[in-house]
Amino acid sequence: MKNIFKILMVMILPLFLLNSCRDETDKDWTTPEAGIKLYNSTLSSNVLYPSMADNAFRLTWDPLAGVSGEYTVQISKTADFATPVVLGTTTKTDYTTKISTLNMALLQAGFSPYSSNPVFIRVMSGTYMSNIISVAVTPYPVDKPVITAPTAGQSIVLNATAPTAVATTVKWSDYVYGTNVSYNVEIAPGGSTAFASAGTTENVKELSWTNFQLNDAVLKLGGVVGVAKDIQIKVTATTASAGGTINKTSDIVTFKVTPYQPAFVDFYLVGGGTAVGWNATSSQILYRNNDVAEIYTYLQNEGEFRFLGQQDWNPINYSLNDAAIKDNFKFFNTWSTSLQPAGDENIKFTGNSGMYKITIDQNSRGITVTPSAIPTLPTNVYLVGSLTGWNASTAVEMNQVGDGVYELEIAVPANSEFKFIGQQAWGDLEWANIHTDGNSGFLGPKGDNNNIKYNGTGGTYKITANIKLGTYSVSPL
Repeated sequence: MKNIFKILMVMILPLFLLNSCRDETDKDWTTPEAGIKLYNSTLSSNVLYPSMADNAFRLTWDPLAGVSGEYTVQISKTADFATPVVLGTTTKTDYTTKISTLNMALLQAGFSPYSSNPVFIRVMSGTYMSNIISVAVTPYPVDKPVITAPTAGQSIVLNATAPTAVATTVKWSDYVYGTNVSYNVEIAPGGSTAFASAGTTENVKELSWTNFQLNDAVLKLGGVVGVAKDIQIKVTATTASAGGTINKTSDIVTFKVTPYQPAFVDFYLVGGGTAVGWNATSSQILYRNNDVAEIYTYLQNEGEFRFLGQQDWNPINYSLNDAAIKDNFKFFNTWSTSLQPAGDENIKFTGNSGMYKITIDQNSRGITVTPSAIPTLPTNVYLVGSLTGWNASTAVEMNQVGDGVYELEIAVPANSEFKFIGQQAWGDLEWANIHTDGNSGFLGPKGDNNNIKYNGTGGTYKITANIKLGTYSVSPL
């Protein structure tokens, strides 16, 4: 009997070992174990109806042991969650929303009304992911536009190397109205109700944004270069008929956009409150200093001005990012207290008339106006330097040819260096090349300048110092 038992064990044991090996071989070791246990939904009917709009849809899951944080509920048309849509977030171990919210999320994810399809659901928390559940659901249509792209929670990183390439296309579904319909796509920073138009279409249910366009829009909304920012979008359909005008607005979709640092742009100062006046062709470009544009120039109390992107009124204008200003003029997110919007295009200066330093930080899109170290225009201006000797007491007086404008015709040899002073002595009234020595064409007051350097030929040149505008020039005669 013992021998029979031993024989049976020898025959059966290999079968157990073989089956165990097969189990281990069949196991998918590449799929991570779910860290969150998600339970089936409380959905009582797989076919959704408008009458169920206020009914609750609830999901529950087991908490992560020893882990706290936010849970994100995602839905998808496919089990691989290739294009997940965020249904909602919570810090609890359950999530409850209305059937109307679920229905809208399904439509935004691309589910067709009156058509039954499986919806896949999972819960994420950091690197942890729940098991995936699915249920066949039939959504109902709604009487307003439904944004289908970008999807809620989608992340877009803008490409600085391809500014004219399409970054994303906003798409939406809507009914056939039987008449022309205008669509207005609006955007706002996450959590804000201050929406601004970002484009319109006529009878077309999509709007494309290039990298440059979306980047510019996000920076205007306070985005920080290299940091993902929540952006909200909504679409309003407007139809007009004999019965009146009807507006229908979509639900808001929130996605993330990471902006880039745009190439440096030129700013041209123009306006009646400046030394330039309202002449676009003579508007004054600002000095470029890395990502900063600046100039020491005259501003008049209660005077108005703005900046152009070229020496022409079109196509680019820059003004304050204020509700009173035209959308396509908005640029500066922050500004000094002495500045305020004027009309729908300009900037008004409320400080005392005099000389100021205007500084534009392109990174933050901020503009500051601070008093110059020499706040008033001089009575006289003299040239001192290697042209006449560095003796201030014998500096050559320049001829005044305009308000704050002085000229001198003089021989300029090679490797010349000079400055402008407001007295025949070394004192507080001094102007020369802004910041460092060189030949930038921009003036800086004492404390923020160094010698003007010019490599002349020995011939006669006209040297012009426009103290009021904040510039200088050396021109051969």
